Amino acid sequence: MKSPTRTAPRVAVVMTALLGLLAPLLALGAPASAAPTGFRVHNGRLLEANGRDFVMRGVNHAHTWYPSQISSIANIKAKRANTVRVVLANGDRWTRNDTADVANVVSQCKRNRLICVLEVHDTTGYGDQSGATTLSRAADYWIGVKNALAGQESYVIVNIGNEPIGNNNASRWTADTKAALQKLRGAGFNHTLMVDAPNWGQDWSNVMRDNAASVFAADPDRNTVFSVHMYGVYNTAAKVNDYLNRFVSAKLPVVVGEFGSNHTDGNPDEDAIMAAAQRLGIGYLGWSWSGNSSDVQYLDMVTGFDPNRLSSWGQRFFNGANGIAATSREASVYAGTAGASSPATAEH
Repeated sequence: MKSPTRTAPRVAVVMTALLGLLAPLLALGAPASAAPTGFRVHNGRLLEANGRDFVMRGVNHAHTWYPSQISSIANIKAKRANTVRVVLANGDRWTRNDTADVANVVSQCKRNRLICVLEVHDTTGYGDQSGATTLSRAADYWIGVKNALAGQESYVIVNIGNEPIGNNNASRWTADTKAALQKLRGAGFNHTLMVDAPNWGQDWSNVMRDNAASVFAADPDRNTVFSVHMYGVYNTAAKVNDYLNRFVSAKLPVVVGEFGSNHTDGNPDEDAIMAAAQRLGIGYLGWSWSGNSSDVQYLDMVTGFDPNRLSSWGQRFFNGANGIAATSREASVYAGTAGASSPATAEH
């Protein structure tokens, strides 16, 4: 009879050897992505690296057309926004924002304790708009300015391309979006990626809504947020709630990446948009700080980039019910604790 005191060490040796053989096989079944280093999506929610829920409450700023108005980032923060969505260009339609400029924008966002959503605007209305470019070209731009973004995953969300497909052939959105996501992941981007809807962002054909699950699954990191732009298509509370509720019910992350109080295609229900976002605990980003062309100047939140001259839309957006002042909560990455200052917390 063998001594039990000698059996245990032999078993341990055998188990160690087996684990060594199994390790490569186990690794094959592991997720492709490493542990998150910044923002990530979990169970339909956008989380910071520390696991805290983050709800965007922010403003769009037309940086690429007004590069001298960089102080707007600080002024947007002073209105208590927690996020700024910054318009950039890849050079196909408007003057390219180079790596140094993008790095400066990110630095200004961080200095002012804002989360930075960066978007390429040249894709706007591709298929309808002359000169608009593809999502693939937008992805190439992000790869070209990667040095400004690497290591910023806790502060920057990459919105691949603004309103990337018009109303013609909106069905191509699904394949084009999957390809752009995979191109960026293949290039080593670990950021949360945001994708805009087709139909000039409004998704009236429901292509994004109906294909969001497959697009999300096509991202190897499962770290994609969907963005709908709500203008004239969303002119009733019923339409707003139906669209957003479907994403939340499916546990797919969604934000209202643009909206206004009026538009050339109809009168959006901004009250319903802001109320629904607060009720569901999802982000919204109003269009826009200042600098809109004369035909849509009513979308300026402040006049002439002057933070002391709020328009009626700006007053509503910042100080009205479910607005920025009442609901915005600063990202905890800037506080170092989960107890960052917060005037209100969304229900969800």
